[in-house]
Amino acid sequence: MHDFFAVKRNKLQRLKELREGVQTKAGKVICKSCNQGMEYENLKQNLFICPFCNQYLPMPAYQRIENIVDAGSFSETKLKNRMRDPLNFPGYLEKKKKAEKQSGLAEAFVWGNARLADEKIVIGVLDGNYLMGSMGSIAGEKITLCMEYAAKKRIPCIIFSASGGARMQEGLYSLMQMAKTTAAAERMAERGCLYISVLTNPTTGGVSASYASLGDILIAEPRAQIGFAGPRVIQQTIKQELPEGFQQSESVQKQGFLDLIVERSQMRHTLGLLVRMHKKEFQYDR
Repeated sequence: MHDFFAVKRNKLQRLKELREGVQTKAGKVICKSCNQGMEYENLKQNLFICPFCNQYLPMPAYQRIENIVDAGSFSETKLKNRMRDPLNFPGYLEKKKKAEKQSGLAEAFVWGNARLADEKIVIGVLDGNYLMGSMGSIAGEKITLCMEYAAKKRIPCIIFSASGGARMQEGLYSLMQMAKTTAAAERMAERGCLYISVLTNPTTGGVSASYASLGDILIAEPRAQIGFAGPRVIQQTIKQELPEGFQQSESVQKQGFLDLIVERSQMRHTLGLLVRMHKKEFQYDR
């Protein structure tokens, strides 16, 4: 199983373009926040956090999963893409092909079975590097299947989200995924499954307004943007200056929306504790 991640790493490293939010120059990764350059391998070892300004850069889906689950335990569940361009939207297929090439993903969502702290879990990652992590019909289907599988097996489900919202090229098909994933989250709740939703930068639009906000426990990374409409849209609408840190996870937590803000270096440990605690409580309730 170690070979699984080795293959994915080699594929990603061969890509000429790194992910959205990360620029390259002279073979180095450039942080958009401080404009400092660093080697890709050094950045990866630092969990995709800029060592100069501590800015959290987009973390590839497979890297994130590898960083969280027990070594060699992840088994991906794949879905054959049945609907690629339901509205025949001009240029959509070309954008998807470009996103696939840049990200190494067939779609924005990756999920499968794994173990965390030696406990069975289902883990999924909505990767913001594939069309801004927008939720189209295929991504929505995969998220729903991920949740339904967890409900069927009655095991904890952990989903990391990074998204700009619904995918405009799919119109109503995309918006329908909000209701679909929300219903799947409700089925998990009915079955007594622990659902931990981890919000990363950014988690906005239809994703924040559906399954991503429905976790039993809501966790965010530091300084992640969380909200529905973006700050610029809100500011133009209300004609007022927004307070500093508006929609950042620290501000959102103060409003009571988040349970925890967890550093990437502590995420695996924190999630492991929560999963083990839930198992003990679940056994006691039964």
